Amino acid sequence: MNSLACQSALEWDTLLAYWLGELDPENEARTEEHYLGCPRCSQRLELLIALARDVRELIRISGITMIITDRFARRLAEHGLNVREYRVPLNGSVNCTVTDDDEFVLGNLAAPLDDVQRLDMVYIDSQGGTQSRLEDIPFVPESGAVVISTRIDALRALPACAIRVRLLDVAVDGERVLGDYTFNHTPGTLQKPE
Repeated sequence: MNSLACQSALEWDTLLAYWLGELDPENEARTEEHYLGCPRCSQRLELLIALARDVRELIRISGITMIITDRFARRLAEHGLNVREYRVPLNGSVNCTVTDDDEFVLGNLAAPLDDVQRLDMVYIDSQGGTQSRLEDIPFVPESGAVVISTRIDALRALPACAIRVRLLDVAVDGERVLGDYTFNHTPGTLQKPE
């Protein structure tokens, strides 16, 4: 097969599922046979793998804060990364820290998301006001949770403090609080160089 002759290019979702090992054996064999014989699809798979590698490195180096899926969080750990996760119940709190060994720190916020159309996340300051707001964050309603991957360098720099987060259901007729969450942060013990 050459790139001009490929009449049925593999879909990006199929290539991603293949790379993640999520296809059943029959579809995996069919996908592998196709991309091995098709330069165009081989190139697309290589592009996908390079993109995933670059995203992983960007996240690790820049330490951006982002909303991720629970599935993505599991993948981080499955790929050998040191992931520290804190599950916070609806309107609850958790004691937390971060150490030198941690590559990702996740906050898993339990929330009733079934009827939510738009979800905002607000960081609350010590006086109860809005410190910052992330609008229209992604979520999976049936998951019943929002997972935050917070900038690890920022967490390492924090003194002992309470970090408060609020999830808001934003609708045409206004907004309502879905839940309040508190992270009682304690600085981690830094490891001494050997």
